[in-house]
Amino acid sequence: MSLSILLAATAFATAQAQETSLTGSWKLIGYQVESKDTGKKIPAMGDHPTGRVIFTADHRVAFVLTGEGRKSGKTDAEKAELLNTLVAYTGIEQIHGNEWCTQVEAAWNPEWVGTVQCREFRLEGDRLEVLTPWRQMPNWPGTTRSIITFVQDK
Repeated sequence: MSLSILLAATAFATAQAQETSLTGSWKLIGYQVESKDTGKKIPAMGDHPTGRVIFTADHRVAFVLTGEGRKSGKTDAEKAELLNTLVAYTGIEQIHGNEWCTQVEAAWNPEWVGTVQCREFRLEGDRLEVLTPWRQMPNWPGTTRSIITFVQDK
């Protein structure tokens, strides 16, 4: 086997390993929202939010986060308020280096459907830290980004 073929095979295997490094189920352990204007970080969905992100081998992603202490809504206003403690979307993902991008097929916010949502991530052992770009979210005022931490299910 020539050196160039060996190097190409190694590069391909490394790329495949990187592409599948997120495959599996990840449990939410922390969620903060940072204000671009003030730098202040808040636990926007409480100290103990729940959620999960699941990456499949065929490049699908399902992402759902819910705030701490959610209660069933009885009135239309209470039901509408529940949207302030929810982030959810699903679609086809692609990983490029330390960024994953999702072509959104369904979402809690209809404005996201048909868009591409990209997230920077850091993977350290069984911990996954996700940073959203600075943006305007329907859930929080001003320009913010989310810092979301997961631990991989074993």
